[in-house]
Amino acid sequence: QVQLVESGGGLVQPGGSLRLSCAASGRTFSPYSMGWFRQAPGKEREFVAAIGWSGTITMYADSVKGRFTISRDSAKNTMYLQMNSLKPEDTAVYYCASRVVNVIARNAANYDYWGQGTQVTVSS
Repeated sequence: QVQLVESGGGLVQPGGSLRLSCAASGRTFSPYSMGWFRQAPGKEREFVAAIGWSGTITMYADSVKGRFTISRDSAKNTMYLQMNSLKPEDTAVYYCASRVVNVIARNAANYDYWGQGTQVTVSS
């Protein structure tokens, strides 16, 4: 079993920045890809970004491209999401997820393990 724990969420003003972290522990099967998803109230969970084991292959949702950066330190089993130029519409619970294979994906159904989520609120 793999445990994922997110941290770094909070309240930020529009235009501000936050950095989310996701620490993986347990029976991690390397190499494996990881991703970030988010879910706003009343909406379905949506893809944000994904990253491969080496960190060189990444994929982003159009809504965050150019503002968010996904990265990881595979030696530490930790993934990050640097969020800049935040907008009110970025407000959501952010979840990290991992797969048991090293193939990036944007479909939540492809992910095997999930964290409990961290709240990000963008408001003045």
